[in-house]
Amino acid sequence: MKQSTSNLILIRPFKFFSNPETSINNYFQDKSNEKKETIISKQALFEFDNFIKVLKKNDLNIYLFSDTENPITPDSLFPNNWFSTYYRGDIHLHSMFAKNRRLEKRIDVIDLLKENFIVNNIFDKTKILEEKNQFLEGTGSLVLDRVNRIAYAALSERTNKFLLLEFCKQINFRPVYFTAYQNFENKKIIYHTNVMMSVASKYVIICLDSIINKKERNDIINCIEKSEKKIIPISLDQVNNFCGNVIELNNNNNHNLLVMSTKAFNSFSNSQIKTIENFSKIVHSPLDTIEKYGGGGARCMIAEIFLNKK
Repeated sequence: MKQSTSNLILIRPFKFFSNPETSINNYFQDKSNEKKETIISKQALFEFDNFIKVLKKNDLNIYLFSDTENPITPDSLFPNNWFSTYYRGDIHLHSMFAKNRRLEKRIDVIDLLKENFIVNNIFDKTKILEEKNQFLEGTGSLVLDRVNRIAYAALSERTNKFLLLEFCKQINFRPVYFTAYQNFENKKIIYHTNVMMSVASKYVIICLDSIINKKERNDIINCIEKSEKKIIPISLDQVNNFCGNVIELNNNNNHNLLVMSTKAFNSFSNSQIKTIENFSKIVHSPLDTIEKYGGGGARCMIAEIFLNKK
């Protein structure tokens, strides 16, 4: 089993703007929408298309879908939240906090996976869970160490503890959960684990400063160290610049890449960059509009395919 993959699904946005249903607890989002939605959408589409070019240039396999005009789904370009895949041939559909995000789930995406990859099981309890207000938003909620079978999760309105434990039991992963704060004074909880933490093959980028509880912090440090991965700590300021929202991919030439936004790249220190480059080639692209109004960056835009090809 490998930590990273070259097979990716991305969704080209149709109408992108700051989603009022997600801004309730995504404090990274700019709620102002001071620009017209048409301008924001145009800028986001430009950033998205450039991002695709960068990924393809680096020998990654892109399965590209386009968002539809109806229903209106402003966060459709973040598909990693509504499904996740696993090498034993399983696809899991995930319950979503925002009602308009539940409309992002698409049968044509699942059909493509079934046509091109070995799919043994599809698990979908989303309707029941969403009726119960229990959410576990895919690899936004779950930052997975796939080799060591560990699921790191920052608990929030979008990451239910009991659902996490049940899910980990089903996929045979060890849950490591904690609470992470974006702002200590206002007690603002980080909405998704993947904005403050990223697990790569040989290292983990994490904002330990966001975890107030010392036991939780020490447990995570011990867990990472036991998995023999190097810890690259980032600050809360770097989290706000999406340094945690990065993703390791392994391209067709078997080279490890760390994909991020240009804002994130410019926010890493020189020493951090050198450490990362000991293990991975850094690939970045400007995503300022998407990050500002969507509250998510490069990692959120990529749904990895961990299924064996037919």
